[in-house]
Amino acid sequence: MAQAYILIQTEVGKATTIAERIRQLPGVLTAEDVVGPYDVVARIDGRTDSGLSPVVAGIRQVAGITRTLMCEVPTPA
Repeated sequence: MAQAYILIQTEVGKATTIAERIRQLPGVLTAEDVVGPYDVVARIDGRTDSGLSPVVAGIRQVAGITRTLMCEVPTPA
């Protein structure tokens, strides 16, 4: 199972709305608006390493997102 955190920067004042939209996307486990250099942090599940890309692509299509950074969670050995 491949999982990752997606750190998201949004347009000013849109973090809560964007987090709500992201939570509804397939493959998204959680999405929370936060305070700091990023506005939303989401955890995603792609089932396989190659499965993360479609989930990230869906997130990036949400209007109001200005930048994303993916941090893959290592799988146990």
